[in-house]
Amino acid sequence: MRSVLVRLLARERGLFAGALIVAIAAIFLGVPVDFVLFALTLAAVALFHHHTLYVALVGLAVITLYKLGFTGFKTGPGFGGLARHMAHEWVILANLLGLLLGFALLSRHFEDSNIPAVLPKFLPDDWKGGFLLLVMVFVLSSFLDNIAAALIGGTMAAVVFQRKVHIGFLAAIVAASNAGGSGSVVGDTTTTMMWIDGVSPLAVVDAYVAASVALVVCGIPAAMQQHRYSPIAKDAPPGITVDWTRVGIVAFILVAAIVANVVCNVFYPALLDQFPVIGAAVWVAIFVAVPLRKPEWSLLPEAFKGSIFLLSLVTIASMMPVEKLPPASWPSAFGLGFVSAVFDNIPLTALALKQGGYDWGMLAYAVGFGGSMIWFGSSAGVALANMYPEAKSVGRWLTQGWHVTVAYVIGFFVLLAVLGWHPTDKRGKLLAAPAASASVADVT
Repeated sequence: MRSVLVRLLARERGLFAGALIVAIAAIFLGVPVDFVLFALTLAAVALFHHHTLYVALVGLAVITLYKLGFTGFKTGPGFGGLARHMAHEWVILANLLGLLLGFALLSRHFEDSNIPAVLPKFLPDDWKGGFLLLVMVFVLSSFLDNIAAALIGGTMAAVVFQRKVHIGFLAAIVAASNAGGSGSVVGDTTTTMMWIDGVSPLAVVDAYVAASVALVVCGIPAAMQQHRYSPIAKDAPPGITVDWTRVGIVAFILVAAIVANVVCNVFYPALLDQFPVIGAAVWVAIFVAVPLRKPEWSLLPEAFKGSIFLLSLVTIASMMPVEKLPPASWPSAFGLGFVSAVFDNIPLTALALKQGGYDWGMLAYAVGFGGSMIWFGSSAGVALANMYPEAKSVGRWLTQGWHVTVAYVIGFFVLLAVLGWHPTDKRGKLLAAPAASASVADVT
């Protein structure tokens, strides 16, 4: 076992050394050093899965020191510029921290309600049972964090398939969780970031046009794979009752976040830039509900570590000179989906938000569902692969989960054909789209 770990570590180091060579070449070709350092950080995150927090913190420190010493910040040079930059970003970061920690407790409330345990009894006994399980994951992810939805799906699959779960079906579970979260501002960290940054919740709903198609395209082949590999063999355990109080608490927390955001947008819009209203509303709701059901506070230390990792990447993204990026367009959104399969989609979303000019529904689908194409391309994939270690093979994920990539492409172009490319500002005002990228018709 030790020799295997040594070989794996040597392989990761070799790949990162290759990334360093590519990075040096990119600098000589004129790519800004900021972006090169960011790309190296993301590459290290992708390669060193067991040290992601330390990698992100080191990347943040290196990039901060580089900007302090050489380029400065948009808000000015030196520590003064850094202080002014963070004074502008702290509300977004605090909101995101509050939501990530709050949703960890919310997801456990839902899991402890026993609804996931009774869902399997509604599944048919043939391949359609597997497909319906994926539909359930899709729906759960629309109001739960996509990580929680993927883990619930993995747990249900372990029960109904007697732990014999095909890699292709595991890939489909991740895809279903990411698809379900892509059109909901409470279903995925990327869409939640858009919401916090001022994007209307209605703007990302368009993603469901692509996500629904993608669910069918990858879900049916995956369900058939699973049925051939191990058919459904067990119903839900008897004697389980639903804790409707916990279900009510989940609904109360979600409603509190939505109402706080709507009220502030309508009556106190300036407050949203000065105070983390949404994150605070979630925690007020959590504490109000404590007398009814005690949250699982023991989840917070691990959730905090994961949150700091994501916030480090978001902070790095906020420092990037996005004016040097290619302009937003549907081809760039399409490409971000494939980039998300390799690099974390959280900082990619932060870059897109800072740049602006995107069709937010299309972007939400691309960065959300696109991360499903490789197991470490999304947090949901990493979480499910920890539950099923056999899934930690890029080759098997790509070959047995081929339908996820096909589904991403088909879903994207169906969305483009049906709704076209309609970029808006964060308040929903339609922006003029370049004629060359207005619709799919321009490339056919």
